[in-house]
Amino acid sequence: MSETLEKLKKYLEEKSQYDHVTTLLYWDMETGTPKEGLAGHVDAMTYFSTKAFEMGTSKELGEMLETLSKPEEFGQLDDTMKFIVTRMKRDMDKEKRIPAERYEAYVRAQAEAGNAWREAKNASDYSIFVPHLKNMITMTAELAGYTDPGKEVYDVLLDNYEEGMDSATVDRLFDELKKELFPLVKQILAAKQPENGKFQGNFDVNAQKEVQWMLLDYIGFSREKGTVGETEHPFTLNFCSKDVRVSNHYYEKEPLSAMFSAIHEGGHGIFEQNVNPDYDNTVAGSCYYMGVHESQSRFYENILGRNKNFWLPIYEKLGQLLPQFQEISLDEFYREINHVKNSLIRTEADEVTYCFHIILRYEIEKAIFREHVAVEDLPELWNEKMKEYLGIVPANDAEGILQDMHWSDGSFGYFPSYLLGSIYDGMYLDTIEKELGSVDELLAAGKISEITKWLNEKIHWYGNTRTPKEVMEKVCGTEVSAEPLIRYFKKKYTEIYEL
Repeated sequence: MSETLEKLKKYLEEKSQYDHVTTLLYWDMETGTPKEGLAGHVDAMTYFSTKAFEMGTSKELGEMLETLSKPEEFGQLDDTMKFIVTRMKRDMDKEKRIPAERYEAYVRAQAEAGNAWREAKNASDYSIFVPHLKNMITMTAELAGYTDPGKEVYDVLLDNYEEGMDSATVDRLFDELKKELFPLVKQILAAKQPENGKFQGNFDVNAQKEVQWMLLDYIGFSREKGTVGETEHPFTLNFCSKDVRVSNHYYEKEPLSAMFSAIHEGGHGIFEQNVNPDYDNTVAGSCYYMGVHESQSRFYENILGRNKNFWLPIYEKLGQLLPQFQEISLDEFYREINHVKNSLIRTEADEVTYCFHIILRYEIEKAIFREHVAVEDLPELWNEKMKEYLGIVPANDAEGILQDMHWSDGSFGYFPSYLLGSIYDGMYLDTIEKELGSVDELLAAGKISEITKWLNEKIHWYGNTRTPKEVMEKVCGTEVSAEPLIRYFKKKYTEIYEL
């Protein structure tokens, strides 16, 4: 090992300690910090995040990466270190253009906006969030101007979450979906709908938590490397492959919500737990391509979790934990978890109309950064698009524009990743059935572990080292297309609704 490489590894180990602390602070803020203690956590998070940023853009780091990029040094690196050096140098060349004081201000603004969003949502008072949202939009655009000068801001933001997926590509894919799904949903809504009276009532929250663990264990989430917290909005974070944390939110009257959140976040968690451990605490580790990440959570949640055969081996256990389900047949349950209906809340939407929830947010984000729609006018725009795509209008902002946390931390460009993930899932499903056989038969036989193993080996192990297009090429052998997902929707829902 060269002296410079050894020095770089020690430097990255030190930087990872700051990253570890900021991740822990964020987890604590979301899961347990009392209101009066939030300000102290904001200060600490700002401090440690700024220190990590300074280390990630320092002259010392730049010199090490420059040295290791020279042919005589680079040729001696293994493939992992070649990726790390190349990626860090690319990222550093962008990030070092951000003034340290602006980055520090951005981190503080993120934390404060997150606290304001929670308060605004709980009070259903958008005005509380308005100044913070304005600030996040302005600062997000400012930072994009530093990192990618001359590039259109929203394409920069999309590329941050899904490299290579510019708005022209996203527009094409989403337009294909709109064209095919509008008439399909119209047919479904005109068909006979399932009765859901048996799903009304009070479902013990502690029992729901036991169901959550049953589902996480079943799909392959490791308790030894993971834990669960309770938050306003479910999410997943990780310190490394050996410490991955998922969260959930429980509604006494809506047990399906926590079940499918558990499966969804469990999919994210399984991904992180099965990345090559040699990548821990490096840019090769946790996958930054959120469409690829969402493809895993949504594959478990929808392609597997909303398949009747997924529940065959465990439905009796569900009834033991939540006795109300002993009075609900598996057929009734299957119809309910695939009940297509226009609904207000994205995270509660069925897998078909969910597509419209994402397209709506994508179009609003484009309006924010390209048409510069005033923040004060966003609830009206939101409601107009809800009416256009889903035929319903929120009664208040808590079930409308305030329902998601993403914009509070500047995650503009993230929402399209959810639908890109579903598009990738249609492609994975085709490939798995070619290589492993019928997914229905595997699930019915309780062999979900074979599917998890396939995902571990084909996708999870590689962490952040493959771009979305490279994943599709390596795993599916083809370019990205919405056609497999559309075909999946049509086949499944034609059978369920007897269209």
